[in-house]
Amino acid sequence: MKFTPSPLALALSLLSPAVLAAQPLDLDTTVIRASGLDSQREQMTTPVEVLEGDELVSRRGATLGESLNHLPGVRSASFGAGVGQPVIRGQSGARVKVLSDGVSTLDAASISPDHALTVEPLLAERIEVLKGPATLLYGGGAIGGVVNVIDRRVPTYVPERGVELEAELRGSTVDNEGAGVFGLTAGAGNFAVRVEGTKRDGEAYRIPGSVSRQDGSWRDDDSFNLGGSFIGERGYLGLAYGEQNRQYGLLGHAHADCHLDDDEWHCGEHDDHDDEQDEHGVPYVDMRQKRWDLRGELSDPLPGFERARLRVGHNNYQHLEIEEGEVGTRFDNDATDVRLELTHAPLAGWRGVMGVQSLRRDFQALGEEAYVPPSLTRNHGVFLLEEYTAGAWRYEAGLRHEWQDVEADGQPSTDHRGTSFSLGTVWTFTPGHSLGLSFSRSQRLPTAEELYANGPHAATRTVELGNPGLDEETSHNLELTLRRFQGPITYSLSAYRNEVKDYIHAADTGHDLGEGYREIEYRQADAVLHGLEGELGFALSDVSTVSLFGDRVRGRLKDGGDLPRMPADRLGVRLNQQLSAALDGRLELYRAMRQDRLAEHESETAGYNMLAAGLNYRGALGEGDYLVYLKGDNLLNQKAREHTSFIKDDVLLPGRNLTLGVRLTY
Repeated sequence: MKFTPSPLALALSLLSPAVLAAQPLDLDTTVIRASGLDSQREQMTTPVEVLEGDELVSRRGATLGESLNHLPGVRSASFGAGVGQPVIRGQSGARVKVLSDGVSTLDAASISPDHALTVEPLLAERIEVLKGPATLLYGGGAIGGVVNVIDRRVPTYVPERGVELEAELRGSTVDNEGAGVFGLTAGAGNFAVRVEGTKRDGEAYRIPGSVSRQDGSWRDDDSFNLGGSFIGERGYLGLAYGEQNRQYGLLGHAHADCHLDDDEWHCGEHDDHDDEQDEHGVPYVDMRQKRWDLRGELSDPLPGFERARLRVGHNNYQHLEIEEGEVGTRFDNDATDVRLELTHAPLAGWRGVMGVQSLRRDFQALGEEAYVPPSLTRNHGVFLLEEYTAGAWRYEAGLRHEWQDVEADGQPSTDHRGTSFSLGTVWTFTPGHSLGLSFSRSQRLPTAEELYANGPHAATRTVELGNPGLDEETSHNLELTLRRFQGPITYSLSAYRNEVKDYIHAADTGHDLGEGYREIEYRQADAVLHGLEGELGFALSDVSTVSLFGDRVRGRLKDGGDLPRMPADRLGVRLNQQLSAALDGRLELYRAMRQDRLAEHESETAGYNMLAAGLNYRGALGEGDYLVYLKGDNLLNQKAREHTSFIKDDVLLPGRNLTLGVRLTY
């Protein structure tokens, strides 16, 4: 009989009385850029996760979701090797804001789960994950959370030696992927320039328990950025231009001949005019983005203000879905996002940041899957975030108001307004320990897709029906977070409850349209989401740390029924070991439980164990440093399906994989 140890049993076997006698462990203080007030992680009223340094280098995957999947409360809505959108506390799409240093990625990822985010993890300097809706600086609609990807495309300083260089090569076995990245920052006087780029090429990945590969799970992409800045004593102003090209297979795509008959949709067998497939054997995406970024910061810009921060992003995005060698559908998205923040000096002890934001999005889809009419969305917001510290207590209050109008071809225009606010406090009741409590009321305004969709969507095998009469979605979230960030035992444990009035969801109408297609309609109903998540660390010695981590989320409509694609419960254990002054290792095992809390027409997902390991070796090379890393994923070669994925019934996650990489910095 095969014996599989549980993560909890393994963790308990590693613990000993030596834990209490271990030397105190002091965590590094990390400033959170996305907080608006540059708060330290332990000062935040809601949980924050940060990936940076060697951990980021070794954890990075091909997609953002894959790179963050190990964090408590975060999963990946994988759609093959090319797409992995982050899921935070069971929410994704428009309810999770993905930012490039404070402004939107300006892509089409929120429109469909098979659309990739235009974020390149290989070029990230740091990734911040803010969980929950209490952060209102980026929109009331982020009831799941915010992912802020910090990059270096706009220089913020002149290198001391005049030049800084990074170069990295890596390869993976499961898909024979090869990837490379380079970055160069150079400057003198008050000027600095930055040039960087990536190249990645991967074949279809191997399936667990089989010698075959997952058809269509290939990817081929590259990116290039060029930026320059003027840097003075009080700040900087810089501009960057970048291009990204990405091709990847579309897994799970199933076309049908869907048509309207007496105002009702019917789907029959798709009329393939040509039996000849493209060179990869499946439909694929050919995506291109051209993007400009203007960024600047200035200290003491006006009397009474400590800092001004400007962020402007503008892009031209095109996304072609190629089928049988021809363009089946074309998506275009021209968008601009502008943010201006002013941090004021303390007033009666209160320090805060105020700002304005404006987003313009011109979107259109043409071709077979033009299920959303061309639309123009204008969204504007004003916000204020204040903090006050008195002894062991830190208080925080935020307010945001935004208004939005959407115009769509052949459809009535819509106007919506939303007001959101948050209140929170952190009590450091003893050195190294804190208790955080936050309450927020957030309003999310409906998207053009939810308002106006009307047609077949091959990625989800549905016919989507929008509703121009949708109102604002209002969530009330209460969260409690207990932290210990010093000493031999550290932890961060959170419990939350989010009641959402008029929750917008894609409801199955019960109509089976044929060829596996179902009809869904965007409706509103009250919903409740609640959950637990956290991590508990034990310093066994100066060089050994073991951690327990886990998460659990439940989502239901108040009138009955579970929300779809809710992540399964997860419990795991992680061992970090310093093997020498230059070598450290990681061993991680977690159990994803069976998910049998299902929405209508949703299938059960079996549980699985996931084992991973990693080694990092750091050394010096002349005046530079190098890092050699080796990591293994799914070392048990388990057949695994992520319940958050739309295509989990058809597509397995990759099998056993080894990744070897080397990174040089100068």
